[in-house]
Amino acid sequence: MSQESFGTTITKLRKEKGMTQLDLARKMGVTDKAVSKWERDLSFPDVSSLPKLAEELGVTVDELLKAKAEKPERESTTQKVRPLVELVFKAVALAMGVGVTALTVLDEVKPNDAFRLLGIGLACLAIVQIAHHQDEKA
Repeated sequence: MSQESFGTTITKLRKEKGMTQLDLARKMGVTDKAVSKWERDLSFPDVSSLPKLAEELGVTVDELLKAKAEKPERESTTQKVRPLVELVFKAVALAMGVGVTALTVLDEVKPNDAFRLLGIGLACLAIVQIAHHQDEKA
């Protein structure tokens, strides 16, 4: 039971008892819409009604509450910032390429400096590619 959400647990136990949502709702003194919301993890039964719910489903309150609580997943800060960081790395790589090209045409850059700038751009692209490769593995 610990692998399931609370709503999934209620659904499973209710069906094992051969009850419909309406049957359970009548026994609990609530509407079938309330039971539906419980089963879809949109709401939770009143705490004072848990003993009766457990009894109707043929389990203890402890067994009923061992279900994993469904928590909406929040997008982490890392997930929000990552696309921006990738964009910055790509922009730096592009800027290095354009800068070296323009400076070379104007004969304003030494070959060693040009290679260093291109190396920075390539390193930025490599970082983005490594990140994508690691995402595909995960």
